[in-house]
Amino acid sequence: MKKVRLFSLILLLGFLLMACADQNFVATRNPASGEIGQVVEVEGGGQYFDIVSSELNDMLNEKDFFLVNVLDPSEGDIPGTDASIPVDQVSQRLSEFPDAKDAKIVIYCRRGNRSVITAKILIAEGYTNVFNLNGGVRAWADAGYELEP
Repeated sequence: MKKVRLFSLILLLGFLLMACADQNFVATRNPASGEIGQVVEVEGGGQYFDIVSSELNDMLNEKDFFLVNVLDPSEGDIPGTDASIPVDQVSQRLSEFPDAKDAKIVIYCRRGNRSVITAKILIAEGYTNVFNLNGGVRAWADAGYELEP
């Protein structure tokens, strides 16, 4: 009987966590850039794309995007980083981002939490081609890729 209650409680918690999520992940190809990523629908409209370290590494081979570190303070940069803008300063420093709202922008932080916040800010500002490094620099380093000091 205790096992059934525990299982029911775990199942209920799982459903509650799913219900509270404001993101809907769907594997797809980003038609704007041709890159593989997971579409993340943003509440209120818009979407960004979650990518993994190997996808970002491939993208860096033919870099055609603005790469932003939103750590505060920076704990190391992925090679090719164009700017370090702490997440709490993004709204005030939008002039440092590309003017074109369809410009490809890749953002990252330590684990992915602050870059998700930044992605939502950029989507709210009208940007349409935003990528988030899922797992941040920790996932990047765990995959064996180098960081610049």
